[in-house]
Amino acid sequence: MEELSRNFIQMFIDEDIAPGGRFEGKQVHTRLPPEPNGYPHIGHGMAFSLSMGIAEEYGGLCNLRFDDTNPDKEEEEFVDAICEDIRWLGLDWEDRLYFGSDYFDKTYELAVGLIEKGLAYICELSPEEFKANRGDIGVPAVSPYRNRPIEESLDLFERMKNREFPEGAMTLRAKIDLASGNFNMRDPALYRIKYTHHHRQGDKWCIYPMYDFAHPIQDALEFITHSLCSLEYEDHRPLYDWVIENTDVPSSPRQIEFGRRSLDYTVMSKRKLRQLVEDGHVSGWDDPRMPTLRGLRRRGYTPGSIRDFCKRIGVGKTSNSIEYALLEHCLREELNLHAGRAMLVLKPLKLIVTNYPADKSELFKVENNPNDEAMGYRDVSFSNEIWIESDDFMIDPPNKYNRMFVGNEVRLKGSYIVKCTGYELDASGNVVAVTAEYDPETKGGTTPDGRKVRGTIHWVDAGTGIDAEVRLYDYLFTDPNPDVSGKDFTQFLNPNSLEVLDGCKAEKMLEAAVAPQTFQFLRLGYFTVDSKDSAPGKLVFNRTVALKDGFKPT
Repeated sequence: MEELSRNFIQMFIDEDIAPGGRFEGKQVHTRLPPEPNGYPHIGHGMAFSLSMGIAEEYGGLCNLRFDDTNPDKEEEEFVDAICEDIRWLGLDWEDRLYFGSDYFDKTYELAVGLIEKGLAYICELSPEEFKANRGDIGVPAVSPYRNRPIEESLDLFERMKNREFPEGAMTLRAKIDLASGNFNMRDPALYRIKYTHHHRQGDKWCIYPMYDFAHPIQDALEFITHSLCSLEYEDHRPLYDWVIENTDVPSSPRQIEFGRRSLDYTVMSKRKLRQLVEDGHVSGWDDPRMPTLRGLRRRGYTPGSIRDFCKRIGVGKTSNSIEYALLEHCLREELNLHAGRAMLVLKPLKLIVTNYPADKSELFKVENNPNDEAMGYRDVSFSNEIWIESDDFMIDPPNKYNRMFVGNEVRLKGSYIVKCTGYELDASGNVVAVTAEYDPETKGGTTPDGRKVRGTIHWVDAGTGIDAEVRLYDYLFTDPNPDVSGKDFTQFLNPNSLEVLDGCKAEKMLEAAVAPQTFQFLRLGYFTVDSKDSAPGKLVFNRTVALKDGFKPT
């Protein structure tokens, strides 16, 4: 059997746990470090799947640890949402839930240790002065406080903690190399003063560790072996290693960076997603047009389709954009196997079958899903008045138009073949009804005499059909790469990303449909019951994905 190819992360881990490797004899241990300042999007879903998938592959462990070292915009609401979305994806951290703020006391203690070793000092440069003195390529940074006595820095650091100085007045900086070609090593800030209420710690702290300082310490305290990060942290890895080497932590994790995966026709920045919500461009974080896991779930995406998508795109060393069409393809493949079938008319037009008895109706047995015999059949009622799509009738059709026009025959899916005989107009000249005659010998849509009927259309019985609201979604942006540097991404918002249709007609059986049920509506696509607005007596469907699939998987 051909051995499956290994990605670079797997190869690194293979080396690390092999005899003589840095983690020989140790259990592989990864972590998820989401920041609780927004709802997770599909990019986070990819990272979740990667870290937890790696741990599962090696029979290891994966921690969920919230990076709550920056209290600005961090809320318990987002903590709960992230936990819920991870579980929805089918992933589990078991009993290993942690918060970066749980380690604040230990992190402060380790910072004091760096000062005592002469490896950190208190700097009084303002943020503007700090930036102005950062230097340039070939020009070292400058810090007039670098040689401050250890005892003075220890005293000032404690006074910072005790709220004696205003916000921004001082920082604790590492003493590394002001001339380093890696600007992250030019005496980076480790702590700053911030008078912000913390969602877990309350007002206990007014100094908070920078992520680059807190992150490696937290990894080491949890005995993480492999800390998987996106590529933007590659230049931060020397600082990660410096912190591990120079603080008294119990383990030495390895940071490995991978390329981000983004989707075209959307944005992945939490700041920009927040802007879409706060400026009213979307209805909320769970708007079905949003790339958030919550939005995708409400639209009808399944955990299985997203995990399949993550598996297909793999992992690489460079960042790139993935076609949205691949995500849609993964969803169609799953829904084609598991979604029930039904009929719904988006823009109804009355069809009157003039030779069918007005006092008669009958039921047809229709297969619920040809790919799953266990789903069985459903009863579809038929009478002399039915609803068809207004687009399925034309007075003066073009060549090769196979749907309904006077004199033409069409197949009503699963019932009879009918021949159009006429139409009715209102005072404005709009078609308000179509008439036809049915052939009773074509029950089930068959033609005993072998004649060809090219057109097949869907329909709903007017006597039993129910009303529904349908929301048709398109890409949120008109440009595949709306997140262009130097441009306002909102200029690419698609004004036609949502079309709401009232008065749609659905089969009677859909009256009992509830979220998150998904159906394939004949000729229209896959539609999911909306989890927020649908209610008894008010049926709301979101179009999850259209039927057409132009994506060609490699």
